[in-house]
Amino acid sequence: MPPRNGGTSGRTRPTRAQTRRRVLDAAFTVFGQRGIAGSSLDDVAAEAGLTKGAVYSSFTGKDDLVLALIEEHAFVRLNRVIDRIGDVPDTQSVLADVASTLVEAMHVDAAAHRILAEYFALSHRDPERREALRRTRATAREAVARGVEQFSTRTGITPALPPEQMAVMLFALSNGLGVESAIDPQAVPADLLGRVLALLVARPDTDGAASG
Repeated sequence: MPPRNGGTSGRTRPTRAQTRRRVLDAAFTVFGQRGIAGSSLDDVAAEAGLTKGAVYSSFTGKDDLVLALIEEHAFVRLNRVIDRIGDVPDTQSVLADVASTLVEAMHVDAAAHRILAEYFALSHRDPERREALRRTRATAREAVARGVEQFSTRTGITPALPPEQMAVMLFALSNGLGVESAIDPQAVPADLLGRVLALLVARPDTDGAASG
């Protein structure tokens, strides 16, 4: 497949979606390496091989771009989990599969945790940023809550908390463990998240009928 960089005469110009994707990928690299405060949209444009105007054609500014990255990261993690859920032999197997998927994301997407942590710090004394971050995370939590309901339907596993609260717990666990793992990888065993998730769910109906 020939490259589509849109920079050479006679080549197909990138679509709006392709330009947006290039900007997001470049921003993830730049913000992950240099930090949000230490980067500019000029840096992002250079990394993407685009003009600054092309960046502004997709995002209103740096905050808009950062929030899009934060939201996308949450959806990517959710989709990874949903895609891995299939026919599973038992509760422990599916929980282990979900946990391993989230642990993989913690290590692969360490830069995303740094970006979220830095933006949270930047928003602490900025009400406008804080409200924008709240809205972004609320949207992500709603999507994760729907994913929890879908997970429960497909597996027969009933969370011990309502889907909305499970979404909060999943974010808190994966973000918190991601930070701790980045500080000291040896402190976070690979199976820790799976063991915690097991405490937050009930057995499928077929497993739990013998309590009487």
